[in-house]
Amino acid sequence: MAIVFWSSHDVFGFRFLLLLTVMYGLMSMLTHSVIYMKFVTPLDHHAPLDRFSEARTVEHVRMLSEEIDGRQEGRPGLKKAAEYIKGQLEIIKDRASSNLRVEIQENNVSGSFNMLFLGHNIALGYRNHTNIVMRISSVDSKDTDPSVLINGHFDSPLGSPGAGDCGSCVGSMLEIARLIVDSGWVPYHPVIFLFNGAEELFMLGSHGFMKTHKWRDTIGAFINVEASGTGGPDLLCQSGPTSWPSDVYAKAAIYPMANSAAQDVFPVIPGDTDYRIFSEDYGNIPGLDIIFLLGGYFYHTSYDTIDRLIPGSIQARGENLFSIIKTFTNSSELKSTYLTNSIGVTANAFNDERAIFSDYFSWFMMFYSRRVATILHSIPVFVFLFMSFMRGRSHSWSAVFFDFMKGFLFYAFGTTLAIVMPVAFSILRLQFSTQAMNWFAHPCLAFVMFIPSSIVGLLIPRIIWRQIPLSQDVSIVKISKEVLSDEARFWGAFGFYAILTSAYLVSGLSGGFMTFFTSISMLTAWISFCLSVKSFGRLSLRTTMSYIIPLIPCVAYGVYFGGFLSQFVIEKMGMMGSLPPPYGYYVPDVIVASLVGILTGWCVGPLMPICGGWLARLSILQFLLHFTVFSLAISCQFFPYATSAPKRVVFQHTIHTAGSSQIMESTYDFSVTDSNSLLFLFQHAPEVAKELNVTSDFSIESALVSQRQDWIAIFPVSFLFSNSVKFSANKDDILKQYEFFPKLFVQNPNLNYEKGSRRVHLELHLGSLEEIWVTVLNITGPLSNWSFADNVLPGTETYGGGPQSFICRLSGPSDSNWTFWLEANSSEALRVDLAVLDQKLVGPAKRLKGLFPDWVDVTAYSSFMSSYIF
Repeated sequence: MAIVFWSSHDVFGFRFLLLLTVMYGLMSMLTHSVIYMKFVTPLDHHAPLDRFSEARTVEHVRMLSEEIDGRQEGRPGLKKAAEYIKGQLEIIKDRASSNLRVEIQENNVSGSFNMLFLGHNIALGYRNHTNIVMRISSVDSKDTDPSVLINGHFDSPLGSPGAGDCGSCVGSMLEIARLIVDSGWVPYHPVIFLFNGAEELFMLGSHGFMKTHKWRDTIGAFINVEASGTGGPDLLCQSGPTSWPSDVYAKAAIYPMANSAAQDVFPVIPGDTDYRIFSEDYGNIPGLDIIFLLGGYFYHTSYDTIDRLIPGSIQARGENLFSIIKTFTNSSELKSTYLTNSIGVTANAFNDERAIFSDYFSWFMMFYSRRVATILHSIPVFVFLFMSFMRGRSHSWSAVFFDFMKGFLFYAFGTTLAIVMPVAFSILRLQFSTQAMNWFAHPCLAFVMFIPSSIVGLLIPRIIWRQIPLSQDVSIVKISKEVLSDEARFWGAFGFYAILTSAYLVSGLSGGFMTFFTSISMLTAWISFCLSVKSFGRLSLRTTMSYIIPLIPCVAYGVYFGGFLSQFVIEKMGMMGSLPPPYGYYVPDVIVASLVGILTGWCVGPLMPICGGWLARLSILQFLLHFTVFSLAISCQFFPYATSAPKRVVFQHTIHTAGSSQIMESTYDFSVTDSNSLLFLFQHAPEVAKELNVTSDFSIESALVSQRQDWIAIFPVSFLFSNSVKFSANKDDILKQYEFFPKLFVQNPNLNYEKGSRRVHLELHLGSLEEIWVTVLNITGPLSNWSFADNVLPGTETYGGGPQSFICRLSGPSDSNWTFWLEANSSEALRVDLAVLDQKLVGPAKRLKGLFPDWVDVTAYSSFMSSYIF
């Protein structure tokens, strides 16, 4: 039996650790609940007509997502949704007073253009997509008056009812349009509502509006409303291209949720919104991109239903939007922006630099220009250098500076270990577990597993080096080593955040506010600590608390923002893609562990220079390590998925055809979008495994591999897949359901040769397919021109290990054929691989889809593939 004797310092340190860990852990775990419950209010079904009503908005969402079946391109529900929206707008128009002019238009847009999406080159061709446009203005307004656009899309992704994405956006826009009319407010400038019907097909509806609509040149500002989940705070993700839109948001938002750092992160997230069409690709219009980010478990799944909407979220967003629209229309800058777009005045007429901004618990906004940030964010570095000079002026400035830099290195080492330790434990856990992502359906597990080990990383440097090896001579300075070490640790940590703040500024990024706030909070805490030392002594609990209390606003904000960020990342891990083994299996756990480590370092790290002395005990380190191992062991008992956090599976019935009625091959192709492979899926879905004849000795290596080119119908999303497999399927049911298959015909057999080139005129017949979502052409060979995208070829792609090719996606009604031409600059053959995505499944495929357990969300469709040589 081993007997451990605890010193009084150990006991106090242990209690302090428990208090710190419990507070931080509870705040981290409860942030999940707080974020979801922040705006929760009961639905007011009797809200006055001059107020935004979530109840009325939810009724619109119910009609769009439940009463109308399927708002995907190619399905009848999309046309019904357009009719419903137009009908509601007509009702609103009939209620308008005599001092308002309300105009409603239904436009069918067609076009073609090239795009870089998810890092891949692609051409897009579309026809007859429906946009519904409404313009509300005063009776005295002119058609050329500068206007404010609010945009949202009413189409939904494959297999999803689209209650959150983006039925909630359309419902909010309908309610705001009603509110403008019923409240008696007459907009100072016109407000245009664009209900676009083709966003999920890569922003086609907004492109059609910007290329063809008569009001496009009048837009002085825009708000794009989107949803990457079913609610929560509506985060301002992008703002620009000037600082004016974010300034308007800061002044107008009732429940602000914004951080300029989001603009640094958003470009690396796999996805895009209509914001890029208005503000970057086809306009230089200042605008806001406001997105629901939480509830991402259900994003683009069949679980995106009305009962998953987070109560109160729509109310908060609606009140925000109405206030922002009012502020935009009343802004003196709107006319200047209009002139910018219509006459060509440069954006530098006001301010072409993005601002620095952040909300604080959605209570208020902090906002300042980059010019102000240049001065403000330089202050911490100046203070760091100034203090090293002031402390060393009586003996040696260089010695003090070197001590401060040693403190900087010690703090940087501890912060690095705070990330490395949870990552190491996450990898270790996977060595003894048969499944990854156990925290996916239980986000609190991530905090319980990784926070203690991250704190261990922060404490290790303090335990190894109780005192920093000083460059200053104690006999000359006449200050104890303990005091000098504490000073070096503090100013080193302060310098760490000061240098990060300057690095953000110099690199042109927008996220420097958080590190600036941390450094200023630390400086305030240090002043409080120094004053308290004179009264109570350095080792007094009161003195320690005098350091902690000024840091509470900073730490609390870090926990709030960190909880939001970690919840968002955890929810998105289910759709980030399955990377190739063996390392792909570890990636999600490593990402979440490192994120928790970064956030723990950010929240707890500023406390370490003073509180670390109480916590740096071997007994405390042992407790944290034991707790980490215990929590990792317990976590293995949790299943990664649930109906509230489903696993995503893509099921493609691949049909290779020849001619208009011959089937060459029929297969069921499967892929997953996270690190738990299909083998995991079959082990936990026995009915599916039985139907596919998957036995206990099944392995991915021995299965038929589904090649990347087999997934061309959903390019470029297919780049998220690896280790896809396929199984043979019966052909007979296909022939019963389809009379004709898609086929390419040569219109003019006599090829035209001009200036050494030849042009092939083609006609695409889509057969008897009824619910076509998209058609993809993969063209290889000496292609030099074509009839798409204004006769401009996109960049080439190397797809599925094949030669370089050009890829074009076509969408629109399938009741008529596509005609186009391809031009080659040599006699070498052109090869066209065709894939047509039909949303209907044949009977056996439907039955197979129905066998999956309810914790699996299956996106299922049929892909008709054929190849041609010209």
